[in-house]
Amino acid sequence: MSIDLPKLPDSPMSGLIASAVEYLVDAGQRSVLFLDVMRRRGDQYKEHIAQTAPHVLQYAAELIIDGRTLREPVNYALVRIIPPKDVQINSERRPFIVVDPRAGHGPGIGGFKADSEIGVAMKAGHPCYFVGFLPEPMPGQTIERIARAEAIFIEKVISLHPKADGKPCVIGNCQAGWAVMILASLRPELFGPLIIAGAPLAYWAGVHGRYPMRYSGGLLGGSWLTALASDLGAGKFDGAWLVQNFENQNPSNTLWTKQYNVYSKVDTEADRYLEFERWWGGHVNLNAEEIQFIVDELFIGNNLAAGEIEMSDGQRVDLRNIRSPIVVFCSEGDNITPPQQALDWILDCYADVDEIRAYGQTIVYTVHQSVGHLGIFVSGGVAKKEHAELSSNIDLIDVLPPGLYEATFEARADTTASSDLVIGNWVMRCEARTLDDIRAMGGNSAEDERRFAAAKRVSEINLAAYRKFVQPLIKGVMTPQVADIMRNLHPLRLQYELLSSQSPLSSAVKSGAEKVAEDRRPASENNPFLMLQEHISRQIVHTLDSWRDAQEALSETLFLNLYGSPALQAALGIDPRSEPSRRREMSMEHRAMLEKRIAELKSRIGEGGIREAALRGLLYIGSARGMIDERSIEALRRVRRDYSGPRLTLPEFKMLVREQFFMLQLDQEGALAAIPRLLPEDIGQRRAALAAMREVLSAVGEISGERARRLQRVAALFGIDVGEQGDVIASFESKAKAS
Repeated sequence: MSIDLPKLPDSPMSGLIASAVEYLVDAGQRSVLFLDVMRRRGDQYKEHIAQTAPHVLQYAAELIIDGRTLREPVNYALVRIIPPKDVQINSERRPFIVVDPRAGHGPGIGGFKADSEIGVAMKAGHPCYFVGFLPEPMPGQTIERIARAEAIFIEKVISLHPKADGKPCVIGNCQAGWAVMILASLRPELFGPLIIAGAPLAYWAGVHGRYPMRYSGGLLGGSWLTALASDLGAGKFDGAWLVQNFENQNPSNTLWTKQYNVYSKVDTEADRYLEFERWWGGHVNLNAEEIQFIVDELFIGNNLAAGEIEMSDGQRVDLRNIRSPIVVFCSEGDNITPPQQALDWILDCYADVDEIRAYGQTIVYTVHQSVGHLGIFVSGGVAKKEHAELSSNIDLIDVLPPGLYEATFEARADTTASSDLVIGNWVMRCEARTLDDIRAMGGNSAEDERRFAAAKRVSEINLAAYRKFVQPLIKGVMTPQVADIMRNLHPLRLQYELLSSQSPLSSAVKSGAEKVAEDRRPASENNPFLMLQEHISRQIVHTLDSWRDAQEALSETLFLNLYGSPALQAALGIDPRSEPSRRREMSMEHRAMLEKRIAELKSRIGEGGIREAALRGLLYIGSARGMIDERSIEALRRVRRDYSGPRLTLPEFKMLVREQFFMLQLDQEGALAAIPRLLPEDIGQRRAALAAMREVLSAVGEISGERARRLQRVAALFGIDVGEQGDVIASFESKAKAS
């Protein structure tokens, strides 16, 4: 299609007219191309849902276990990711297992792009597996049954890698995060490090003025509405409603920005938009029992962090049972799972860092400053940075001494000390933190806790009333056929169906788009009407955002005042003057086990050899810095690789680190005084051990201040005389400065 524009005489008015004509041609062409993108989106949607196992994984995969064939069948499956030809996998490295979130949309987001959780793990040399699901749940499927199936999946992966240097690292995204945490508390022996990305583990938590999604359960009267939606679905809950909840949190993006970006940049944005919509529109169903468990136990009940979830066999879910390092990845820009909901379970489980250590637990968290909820596990930038560093340094995390740490990332530069020890483009550090660092992010007051407890009680009352008086009537009239019709009429599905090639105007749109593409005439960037279009768009976004902010402020005010009423709380059996605390005391059984372990470690302080002595010295010196750096671990790897004595496996080394760490914690002076008894007579071996320690310590820069003083003390314990000791320290510092 060719368009010939008339030439006008030069004048300000003629220039404006020319710009207007140019813009109108461009806008008309963009409109046709935009409608064609919507048509392609509809066709893509229909093709996607017609597949037996629709997903958006970019990688080829091999089926390992089909959960539908298990004794307790589920609609989950375990697949092995087949690495691309240019990716080398080390079969002896610990495998990674990515568990996708079943939060209304289809599987595959963990391997959505080359720069993804799966992509960066394979790039680091790890075998990768993926746990996804089918659109329809199996009859009788429950959250507990899924947990047992996932345990079978992990056992299978472990059996496939008998020589791996550690148990699998399991990544749980969003709702898969809390599911993985539940399983890890019930079967801790199966897990290596856990990476929990954007997962709500303490759903009540938050701060006033932000994150209003936590109020929705109380404002809707509790989970009776969930039960109603499931009954209208003939025993199935339509996941499109969950996606709709996400959409409602950002109306400017849902109603305008997402589509406008395609319209305004239709020449470049179409493929990216269609790629995302293929996942976002792949809605799946959940059984009524599954969604009721999620809403009652987690979202409204907030029972996970409090240890109040009980399995059918009577076993309680206690997150303190987890023995693997836990990495929590969250973001300030996430209004679905803000940092408080991702981290405040730690405050519910532990009194202080010493109690975290008493449970032998290592918790590492990292807080992104701006990325949104989906960006935590979709964004290529996040995958290249945080996920890549976590994958590359998973062994660092696995051997960290027990405690609480924050992972920070500093860009690698030419001036970075020991840059040859840095694996990627960022230097990862794990810096020691306390519970006060988490409290400083904000959280609930005692008044807030009483409000949420009141909302929980109202939910229980309303659900009981619904089940007694209304549910029998709904179940009596609903059939699977009617439920399917209602699901197909959901607005999120209709928007795809109505604009597909089945639309009467689709053929005209398609042919028109083909003609426009032949003679595309985009307006120039400085076209005043194009600038006006952008200005109007910003105003629309501002209006919708203002409306959202007003709605959120209103919902918060309603929730706080309604459930903060002393009269309502008293009527519900909640003391309006109480100071509720969800934190649990350490059990007598664990305390007895801990006391036995302490006595055992104290009795063994004088046992061991030069390896124990060197590691004890390293931990003592390194603790003065309050952080552990990936360069130190890489230097330690090289020392371990060059060590001529008996080699330790990674689990054995981890156990040795923990034992020496706890010995220093229990009796620092006694543990240091015992070092000479652990050393051999050969001064050459002592010098070699001290040189290895120096190599590790100097990897992060100059050995100075308290670290240098501690190094002097350890050198003396190694039997190096004062004069020689001074020369050793001087050589350490001069080498660090030179590097």
